Amino acid sequence: MAKTALITGVTGQDGAYLSQLLLEKGYKVFGVVRRSSHYGVHSHRLDWLGIADDVVFLDGDMTDLSGLCRIVRDVQPDEVYNLAAQSFVKTSWEQPFLTGNVTGLGAVVVLEALRLEAPQARFYQASSSEMFGLIQEKVQTETTPFYPRSPYAAAKLYAHWMTINYRESFDLFTCSGLLFNHESPLRGREFVTRKVTDAVARIKLGKLDTLELGNLDAKRDWGHAKDYVRAMWLMLQQDEPDDFVIATGRTTSVKQMVDIAFEHVGLKASDHVAINPDFYRPAEVDVLLGDAGKAKAKLGWEPEISLEDMICEMVDADIARHS
Repeated sequence: MAKTALITGVTGQDGAYLSQLLLEKGYKVFGVVRRSSHYGVHSHRLDWLGIADDVVFLDGDMTDLSGLCRIVRDVQPDEVYNLAAQSFVKTSWEQPFLTGNVTGLGAVVVLEALRLEAPQARFYQASSSEMFGLIQEKVQTETTPFYPRSPYAAAKLYAHWMTINYRESFDLFTCSGLLFNHESPLRGREFVTRKVTDAVARIKLGKLDTLELGNLDAKRDWGHAKDYVRAMWLMLQQDEPDDFVIATGRTTSVKQMVDIAFEHVGLKASDHVAINPDFYRPAEVDVLLGDAGKAKAKLGWEPEISLEDMICEMVDADIARHS
């Protein structure tokens, strides 16, 4: 029989690519979505991939334990992927309570629903490299101490440790993926990579002249979301649950990423980029660089899509959108 997967955050970047991957593997995919009066808007990423009609949407909310219990009881999933979150770091300073409630406590709502209604299900928690924050080691691994620098990172850290706690307390099959930054054409435009590629596309088409950015010196370990959702799936296929850093092992500055995007369309970033201090974070994470050696050794996972190819794909997709 085909496996059944339940995905929270199914309408986001990772949820869409994960749904595509699982459908290709023959899974029946259920996705939890918040009810909205703007019906149909939620599926645009799944529509982009041509799979919206293949996912079963279920009304649910990450703050509603009774509702999640009902969903888990009805679906009886083999695998559960918790990707739902208030995931924009900047917003977490403006809405810290919402971020803590959804990103942090929301994970526990799902874990508790599983403990009560489907303890045999395997659970994946989307942890984040932002938890490393003010880095304690130049290269971050599964044993690097955490130092979160935003309400988002602190909420993710709580969810991460609760995932471990449910594994150790209740013998549930729970895994965390400490995912470093991962992007794609499905990334929201509020994130810096997509903000850049969207602006480059509009500048190339004569619809915009200037791209305003904050800290160009910040460095990140950027990979492609399609590679990273494959790692999520691999974690839940193992004999024992564990936690894994997922990263490319390469760090790139925002300035270098911007240069790649502009060069792809034959333009110079220096002619179009302006610095706006309003875009600086209250507490910056200067550099992140992950070591995915454990994932390579135990999961057989390695990234397949380069940063350059990813940024060019994103620019081309945004040019197609604006054309």
